[in-house]
Amino acid sequence: RQAGRMNVSSATIRNELAVLEELGYIEQPHTSAGRVPTVKGYRYFVEQLMEQVELPRPEQRMIKHQFHQVRLSLDQWMRLTATVLAHSARSASLVTPPHATNSRFRHMELISIHDTLCLMIVVLQDSSIHEEMLVLANPIDQGQLSQASNKLNTLLNNLSVREINESAHPELTNLQSWEAQVLQRIIFLMESVDHQSIREIYRDGLINVLRQPEFVDGYKFRQVLEILEQRSLLERILARTLNSSGIQVIIGGEGTYDEIDDVSLVLSPYGVRGKASGVLGIMGPTRMRYARAISTVRYVALLMDGLIANMYGSAES
Repeated sequence: RQAGRMNVSSATIRNELAVLEELGYIEQPHTSAGRVPTVKGYRYFVEQLMEQVELPRPEQRMIKHQFHQVRLSLDQWMRLTATVLAHSARSASLVTPPHATNSRFRHMELISIHDTLCLMIVVLQDSSIHEEMLVLANPIDQGQLSQASNKLNTLLNNLSVREINESAHPELTNLQSWEAQVLQRIIFLMESVDHQSIREIYRDGLINVLRQPEFVDGYKFRQVLEILEQRSLLERILARTLNSSGIQVIIGGEGTYDEIDDVSLVLSPYGVRGKASGVLGIMGPTRMRYARAISTVRYVALLMDGLIANMYGSAES
């Protein structure tokens, strides 16, 4: 007798299921339920049985088009990445901005506000924008501020904090006192950025996870929220992913992270190694469609690799 499209008997299927259950790959939660994969079963599927599939070409083109429609803005890229991942994988998404392990200077402007007060705007090579109000010792007009901005933009172009501190360029060592004050604030700002491991985490699609039947349970519902809100846990997970390569699949219940039970994450680092890199990925129920999740994360990470590389290339040219 046929079962489904396999030319095997029901007895054979029952025997095979019994063997899989004995080996720990499937389980029967209760007597009236069917058999479902265990954590061990999901891991075996992901690493041994799952075919490596690409995201459908029409979907790739649509995602790529969306990224080329937004202006060159790190914040917009991060928000769009989170939205695309959540929509395409129908899961919750997590994205961290590309972090430069050694921040490099790109551009700065000084804008006179009033008398001795001016606004300093600094753009780093990862396109992050930083603003700071400066109080100078003496009034400086806009012409002088612009002249100093142009000078520092030329002298500091693409330099790291270490390279700025070690520079013996005569124009850097002979700055006017107020220009030296500006330079010290730039260095302090860049040092602060360098000491940040995981900054803002962009998220989207939480409702996609909470709509899943397993999260009707109050405890499991709270677990999802706690994973997203406990920064210490997320930072550990994302930092480990940042220092890895390729797709990382974390299956809840394996014991790697005790706080994660009925949830799985598919994550990938992205960016340019040695310059700026971040992490992106999705979170969903343990029974998520892993092939779909992995193909989505892999494609978006590859796309972001190219965008970040182009951004650095244009900045250095």
